[in-house]
Amino acid sequence: MLSPTPLSLLCALLLCLPLAITFTILVPATTTPIKNQTKSKNITTTLPPHAAADDGDDLLLRRAARVNPNPKSPRKLAFMFLTTTPLPFAPLWEVYFNRTPKNQYNVYLHADLRFPYDPPFTGVFENRVIPGSKPTLRYSPTLISAARRLLSHALLHDLSNYMFALLSPSCIPLHSFNFTYNTLIGSNKSFIEILKNEKGAQDRWAARGEHAMLPEVPFEDFRIGSQFFVLTRKHARIVVSDTRLWSKFKLPCLSKSTCYPEEHYFPTLLSRVDPHGCMPATLTHVDWRGSHGGHPRTYSASEVGPRLILALRRDKPRYGGDEIYGSDSSLIKRHDPFLFARKFSPDSIHPLMIIACDVIFKD
Repeated sequence: MLSPTPLSLLCALLLCLPLAITFTILVPATTTPIKNQTKSKNITTTLPPHAAADDGDDLLLRRAARVNPNPKSPRKLAFMFLTTTPLPFAPLWEVYFNRTPKNQYNVYLHADLRFPYDPPFTGVFENRVIPGSKPTLRYSPTLISAARRLLSHALLHDLSNYMFALLSPSCIPLHSFNFTYNTLIGSNKSFIEILKNEKGAQDRWAARGEHAMLPEVPFEDFRIGSQFFVLTRKHARIVVSDTRLWSKFKLPCLSKSTCYPEEHYFPTLLSRVDPHGCMPATLTHVDWRGSHGGHPRTYSASEVGPRLILALRRDKPRYGGDEIYGSDSSLIKRHDPFLFARKFSPDSIHPLMIIACDVIFKD
C-alpha cells in the first residue's frame, strides 16, 4: 500500500474539520468593512490604494482602462468569483491554492450584498470582496457590470495580473494549480466561447426591441458564448474601456425568455475588436443536456467520483469562430484542456474532498 503523502493528509484534515473553520491570510492592503450589509457577518473588502470604496463604476472603469498594458513579472492568474451565496467549495479551493507561491495568483470576489454570507468568507477568500459590489439579477445587464467591476479591480490591484478567469460558486477546478498556471500563463490568447448563428440568435439580438441594437451592433456582428472566460490583460483592458457596445447591452430587455446579456456582450465585443487574439472556446466545462430554466445540468453528490472527473477532462471544448478561422486545420486538431467545471450541488463537497488529492489535483 502506498504511504500517504503530505498533500493527502492535508486533504483528510480539511475534510474532517468543520467547514466553517476560520482560515487566515495576510493581505498587504487596507481593509474596510462593507457598508449597508445587515445580514452578513465579518465581510471585509481589500481596498486597492487607488480606488475609493464610494467610487462609481465610470470612474473605476476609466482608471482601470489606463493601467499599464504590460504585466509585471512574475505574471499572475486572477481568479474572479461572482457569487450570491457562500462558497460551498471553499475547502476544495483551499487545497487547490495550498503551497502555491503567493506571487502566482490573486483572488477576487464580487458578492451581492442582498444575501447573507454565513459562514463568512475565510482563508484565501478572506478580505477579497471587492468594494462597490452591487446586486445582480438574471435577465439583466447587472452580471456584465459585475464582471467588468471584477476586471477593473483586478487590473488596478496588481500590475502582475496577466490572465483573468471568471468563475461561479458552483465551479470546481479539474486540475492542480500548477497545471492551470502552466496552461494559461504562456498563452497570448484569451479563451472565450464565440458562436455565430446559434439557434435563437435573432430573438436574442432583438430582445430589447427590433432595432434597439442598431447601429452599434448589427445582427451579423452578434455573438453568443459562455459567460465564463479567461481573458488576457489586453482583453481585460478592452472590456473595461468599452462604452460603445455597452451603451446597447445595458438596455433592459422586453422579454426574459431571450435575455441573457452576459452570454452576448463579451463574445460580441472581443470578436469585433480582436478576433484573432481569442481562442473561441471556454475552458469551463458545462453539460447542457437535461438543462432546465436556462440552467445547465447540476451534478449531485452521488455522481461525483474519479470516473466523472476523468470524463470531464477528456471532453473537447467546442470551438466556434469558423467564420474567423475558416478551414484552419490547427483549430480542428486543438484539444485545449478544460480547467474548471460546473455546476455541482453544494453537498458534492464531501465526495470531492475525498478524491481531491488522488484524482483532481493529480496530473
